[in-house]
Amino acid sequence: MTSRLSLQQYMEEVNAEVSDSLQHYLPKEWNVPASLDTAMSYSLMAGGKRIRPLFVIAAAESLGGSREAALPVACAVEMVHTYSLIHDDLPALDNDDLRRGKPTNHKVHGEATAILAGDGLLTHAFYSLTQATTKFHVPAEDTLAMVEELSKMAGPQGMVGGQMADMEGEQGITDLKQLKYIHLHKTGDLIVFSVKAGGRIASASLEQLHILETFGRSLGLAFQIQDDILDLVGNEEKLGKPLQSDLKMQKVTYPYFIGLEQSRAEVKRLTQLAKEAVSSGKIPYPERLLELADFLVHRDH
Repeated sequence: MTSRLSLQQYMEEVNAEVSDSLQHYLPKEWNVPASLDTAMSYSLMAGGKRIRPLFVIAAAESLGGSREAALPVACAVEMVHTYSLIHDDLPALDNDDLRRGKPTNHKVHGEATAILAGDGLLTHAFYSLTQATTKFHVPAEDTLAMVEELSKMAGPQGMVGGQMADMEGEQGITDLKQLKYIHLHKTGDLIVFSVKAGGRIASASLEQLHILETFGRSLGLAFQIQDDILDLVGNEEKLGKPLQSDLKMQKVTYPYFIGLEQSRAEVKRLTQLAKEAVSSGKIPYPERLLELADFLVHRDH
């Protein structure tokens, strides 16, 4: 564990390890079209905070688990997240020109290649996830549970369902209850998966998995509400995309329904719930999870 490092140093260290692993995401012996590999790598290596991989590793380490064993799972969730961004940016959905300060995938590689790059990352995520058992001897039943949960939380019950509800929301049918559904699933489910997967790598008990799910569910919603806030008042240069993009797309947000100050209060309330969950004494080393929760509530991009 790296408890002697500051949170910033810890995040930089984990980010570097995840990024290094992602550099070698395809086995050397595979014969993959260079154009597809290039398009997949373009978005996968575009930077970002790697929040979801951080949660996989921090959750594993909070229970004394192995960072090395957590890395292929951390990479898997980043692949799923990246695929969702590529597809979200397409003209048929959000029609965005910039992502993380760079031209979006379809602007560089064309729509067809961008679609296939997203397809490739989503599919390859499950290969990466299985390496926890193949290479690092995580019990097969734990890896199977992670496969099942990622399928659920990234699919129609989870992230994709949230994306569909988000698209429908652009047509003016979203109320606050529907908006919460969007946030819980489009964004929150991958965070829930990340912390629970970290727990499974460390052989978490059912009680510990429940605690991690509570942490992830509260923090995932807080994370997306904070995104809603930052779309209005964030640092455009740090965000890597224009401010008020939600307004331009006619998307409703938490500030739209309950105002900016009440949205900020809700972020703080949810963050406190998340922190209380992992501070119950059942998680042996919760410090990094607590620090990450505070980081997310105070971030400006």
